[in-house]
Amino acid sequence: MRWTLKPKPNTEKLKQLQEALQVDEIVATLLLQRGIETYEAAKTFFRPSLKDLHNPFLMKDMDKAVNRIEQALANNENILVYGDYDVDGTSSVALMSSYLKTKTNQVATYIPDRYDEGYGVSFKGIDFAHDNEFSLIIALDCGVKAIDKVAYAKEKGIDFIICDHHRPGDELPNASAVLDPKRDDCEYPYKELCGCGVGFKLIQALASKEGKSAEDLTEYLDLVATAIGADIVPITGENRTLAYYGLQVINKNPRPGIQAIIDQVKKEELTITDVVFIVAPRINAAGRMQHGDYAVALLTETNFNQAKQYAEEIEAFNTDRREADQQITEEALQQIKAHNEEERFTTVVYHEEWHKGVIGIVASRLTETYYRPTLVFTKSGDKLAASARSVSGFDVYNALEACSAHIEQFGGHKYAAGLTLKEENYEAFKQAFEDEVSKTIDKTLLVPEIKVDMLISLPQVNDKLWRIIRQFAPFGPSNMTPIFMSENLKDTGYGKCVGEDDKHLRITVTQTGQEKLVGIGFGLGDKYDLITNKKRFKAVYSIDENHWQGHVSLQLKLRDIK
Repeated sequence: MRWTLKPKPNTEKLKQLQEALQVDEIVATLLLQRGIETYEAAKTFFRPSLKDLHNPFLMKDMDKAVNRIEQALANNENILVYGDYDVDGTSSVALMSSYLKTKTNQVATYIPDRYDEGYGVSFKGIDFAHDNEFSLIIALDCGVKAIDKVAYAKEKGIDFIICDHHRPGDELPNASAVLDPKRDDCEYPYKELCGCGVGFKLIQALASKEGKSAEDLTEYLDLVATAIGADIVPITGENRTLAYYGLQVINKNPRPGIQAIIDQVKKEELTITDVVFIVAPRINAAGRMQHGDYAVALLTETNFNQAKQYAEEIEAFNTDRREADQQITEEALQQIKAHNEEERFTTVVYHEEWHKGVIGIVASRLTETYYRPTLVFTKSGDKLAASARSVSGFDVYNALEACSAHIEQFGGHKYAAGLTLKEENYEAFKQAFEDEVSKTIDKTLLVPEIKVDMLISLPQVNDKLWRIIRQFAPFGPSNMTPIFMSENLKDTGYGKCVGEDDKHLRITVTQTGQEKLVGIGFGLGDKYDLITNKKRFKAVYSIDENHWQGHVSLQLKLRDIK
């Protein structure tokens, strides 16, 4: 594990911000590291407001999208809301369809089958629309590269509106509107929305024509916050505001489907991390193990008892999913060893029987063991399909682009992508990918990194600092939980290994001898020797709260010890 201490901010800026906000150096440093340099920016950060959301009509083609939907509503056209089978896709479909159902009964939803149709817009989906007399398809979280599919739909008299956030290719589909902040010709001020976020901007634009504002749409924000968490987009700007208010909805008044999930896990208050690890995997499990339609049904259900039944079925899918991903991860690790591939720059594994629904999770698990760009392949029809995951700082999308001669199709972004190829091209692709990564990756990226915000002394860890840090939430990419480093620490003699197989470390740590703080290090049991016999050590940690028998105290959540 390598520790990287972030550079100290400019002294002048630091002083100015401290004075403007009347805060200490630690808080001002943390804010400057997150790009917050003024009193105004700090106010927006600590007190996000839905009034600060950008005008949706700043997005290229938004006026066209709104006009086409208004036309469809006026003419009583059948509208098909189409989305991908992951959390972002299914929550986008739930958002758009439930909003449109307040205007018309002529709305249906369509989620492609992960196994039969694969990712994104499919010919089968367009045929379904044609057979059932839909004249408008609104595609969410997919479609920006579906040039041939949109052309096919046009031949059949079906218009498309695309709401996507993936990188477009050189050419855009010939749709009625293509909403994607990552379009080169789109001047929308915030580029990092997820698919559900783009969908929300569209309903914000539609509602504004009736004189309504974002505040009138808060009931949809539990879906947006769930998609933001699940899609690992930066928690900055609009995403932060949407996630902030979405979490309030999740915790105070969520839709029945989300409430039914929360009831199963018996959690009091959910953070964005809980959304990522509790709510999202369950929504995802439906699309992975059965069909994404289940997830949409759960998220759009208005009757709580019915939602509870869906949630129970989905919980069973989630248990199956967990068992499948554990077994496949085990098999993949054995394959790497059997082929003597422990020392490569990449992990590329394949088995035709692996469950397509969990290969993305397995790819993430494998990067925990061998920290390097990873692809997990399985058989999908007459092709092979893979999920790609990367390591921090390396763009796997670009690496795949360099190997595109061997690939049928691929899509995604810097850290996660999907692709298909012909079976006979697998070995050639595997070698090309290894060559490309070995040539282009900075070798230090192959060692997991902990980014440390700043060096502080232990006495600075107090209730006041904790109260302010809590207000930095919701945490996520570009606004991670602050990580601190302290040196010259020692355990007061109570340090021990805890948990099964003594996997975790629990210490009571001091620096000057005056203060004592409990530190918990999950998975750090093997560092026990570093703290015995009052040896001095340094640690990186985040600050956390420990609730025990009604007593609340601060504790250090240890990330690593040296």
